[in-house]
Amino acid sequence: MKHLTRELWFNTRSAREFINITPQIDELVLESGVSEGLCLVNAMHITASVFVNDDESGLHRDFDEWLEKLAPHEPVASYRHNVGETNADAHMKRQIMGREVVVAITEGRLHFGPWEQIFYGEFDGGRRKRVLVKIIGE
Repeated sequence: MKHLTRELWFNTRSAREFINITPQIDELVLESGVSEGLCLVNAMHITASVFVNDDESGLHRDFDEWLEKLAPHEPVASYRHNVGETNADAHMKRQIMGREVVVAITEGRLHFGPWEQIFYGEFDGGRRKRVLVKIIGE
């Protein structure tokens, strides 16, 4: 069995941001030499997410607005977690968007449906965070 483990690091410019990380994951799948297997991509911070969806800017703005309605940042004092912090909403946004994805590898490539891409979602930016990529297979 072949395997590869890497970490990708991010330090976003804004508090909330969506980054298409599919090209980096594609490169790691090639590097792994795995022809048939699985690729796990996992946000290693509790205020960030990894998810699969379409790479369309209008959809990303819709996600941002929808998440802000579901878990608004303000008023900060409305969250019990925000005693000495201001990121309770980011924890909730991560919970909604998910922690990780697993994508099949077939014939040495990520096996996606139409339009699917892998994204890193940041909900409390301004500091360095990481994503774990673990690839296993034959």
